[in-house]
Amino acid sequence: MDTDASSNAPRSNSSSGSSPGKPRICVGIGGWTFEPWRNNFYPAGLAHSNELHYASRQLTAIEVNGTYYSTFKPPTFAKWYGETPEGFMFSLKASRFATNRRVLAEAGDSIARFVESGIAELKDKLGPIVWQFMPTKVFEPGDFEAFLALLPREVGGRRLRHALDVRHPSFATAEFVALARRYGCVPVCTDSDKFPAIADAEADFAYLRLMRSQADVPTGYTPEALAQWAQGVRAWTGGERPRDVFVYFINGAKERAPAGAMALLQQLGMRRRA
Repeated sequence: MDTDASSNAPRSNSSSGSSPGKPRICVGIGGWTFEPWRNNFYPAGLAHSNELHYASRQLTAIEVNGTYYSTFKPPTFAKWYGETPEGFMFSLKASRFATNRRVLAEAGDSIARFVESGIAELKDKLGPIVWQFMPTKVFEPGDFEAFLALLPREVGGRRLRHALDVRHPSFATAEFVALARRYGCVPVCTDSDKFPAIADAEADFAYLRLMRSQADVPTGYTPEALAQWAQGVRAWTGGERPRDVFVYFINGAKERAPAGAMALLQQLGMRRRA
């Protein structure tokens, strides 16, 4: 296929927006509004309006699920930016209207509406955009490549990073990994009983979603399991090619997610914010 200089042309890993210098480790949860967290994470009596402020000082990132279902406006993203400390990161789930469709090649308008909705207001706190596909969506190389060609490189002068959360086993192929890499995109590596775990060792960053939290384990994952994940994170951020890593405790026993994220931060020797 042609590889011209347009903004949607295929690109190599070197242009996918990885951070220069020291690699960033971002560990967090999905969202910040969840009733059970008001009994085991947030301090008693904390106003609901202060939950993002509090969570962003215990963790280093949050994956926003609400943007998958609804369209937010620029003042909302600007407010999130203002409520969170320097260095905090948001990963945003892209609109379901872009990904939950039979023909992905026709998603251009939905992609543009999401990217231009005001996400640039997050500035340097804008992490990867997560494009989540239905578990029934089968890998069709031609149509999927047409979708990847629609993903913009930047918004508001800030380079975008795209993570592909594919959930059908047909994506667990070298062809899909190579296609994602060609367009500077990264497969989401999911730790789950339901979905395939797909990773690209050559990707510019790692995006992990940990979904096996157990209710009978205070931190969701056992200390031994967390130690293994910590070792994997260090492998990504060290060596000859250090890269950013985003880790989210996102499902399973969701009430344990904050404790799991904080425990992993401790395993990594990263102090929580005051």
